[in-house]
Amino acid sequence: MPNSKLLKKISINLSIKQFSQPDLIEQIEQILHSTGLDGSSLMLEITESVIVENSYEVTTIFSRLRELGIELSIDDFGTGYSSLGRLYNFPINVLKIDQSFVSPMDTSSINLEIIKIIVALAHTLGVNVITEGIETKEQLALLRELNCEYGQGYFFSIPLDSSAAAALIMANPQW
Repeated sequence: MPNSKLLKKISINLSIKQFSQPDLIEQIEQILHSTGLDGSSLMLEITESVIVENSYEVTTIFSRLRELGIELSIDDFGTGYSSLGRLYNFPINVLKIDQSFVSPMDTSSINLEIIKIIVALAHTLGVNVITEGIETKEQLALLRELNCEYGQGYFFSIPLDSSAAAALIMANPQW
């Protein structure tokens, strides 16, 4: 990595296959040890569908990962069949609202109302919110009004390799 001091947190998406590995915790512990990274610099993301299909196992694994200081995120929230009321069962730090709610969002849309509800519930549970799929200044403004802490999407940047990402961070853009 061009400048490891830039690294505050790295997010890694885990597939259901990866998440289901019996030695997942041990693999992560080994990686943290061999890289010298603290668990707090890692965020693991799993999709909502993984949680729905394996809720007991997920709770157990999430609890062990949290003991390592790792942050946990539910990705693509709103696309699966989980109940908003079940969120408190999972020791998560971040809820990522799926981009399918953002793309058609405007000041009067039902999607805006859904996002409001999800953000309010997440904040009540002490969970931060990342909204995916932000492509316009107007979407960003609406999401800021809803107190979404973080956003991602092409409005900010296309996907970048590590050198280009470091250059973007060093440029210190203000959104």
